[in-house]
Amino acid sequence: MSNLTLADADEIVDAVLKRAQSLGKAVSVAVVDAGGFVVSVRRSDGARPLTPDIARAKAYTAAVMQRPGKMLKKWQESQPVFFSQLSQLPGAALPIMATEGSMTIKKDGEIIGGLGVAGGTADEDQQVADEVLAALGYELEFAAWGAGKPAGQEN
Repeated sequence: MSNLTLADADEIVDAVLKRAQSLGKAVSVAVVDAGGFVVSVRRSDGARPLTPDIARAKAYTAAVMQRPGKMLKKWQESQPVFFSQLSQLPGAALPIMATEGSMTIKKDGEIIGGLGVAGGTADEDQQVADEVLAALGYELEFAAWGAGKPAGQEN
């Protein structure tokens, strides 16, 4: 069983901030464990005030829903009432945000946490998250619900 350590989280956070800076973006980044509990949150100089909260919600979503936010978007669009109620559940610590920049952290086939990036455009947040996780050796493929193969490879 893999665990997400503080050292792992710090490595991810440092890499996200460095990559975002190279794009000229001031972002906040959050890493949570598989249960959605915060391991690390940082806000770069110049990042807008709400970005740490947005990054935490994105990371939380990716961890507890066990899929990246961009995979959740179609589900959210098809069942908006269900998604609006998720954040109201007694155990929900943060809002569920089905959006880009929300990545599930997966290693050796096991979900170990979530990453949230906030401060750029949706595409920029996603690009940074994808590039950093791939560069650090984390898995980016996730099976669609009810399928045994990664999304996009159902045939």
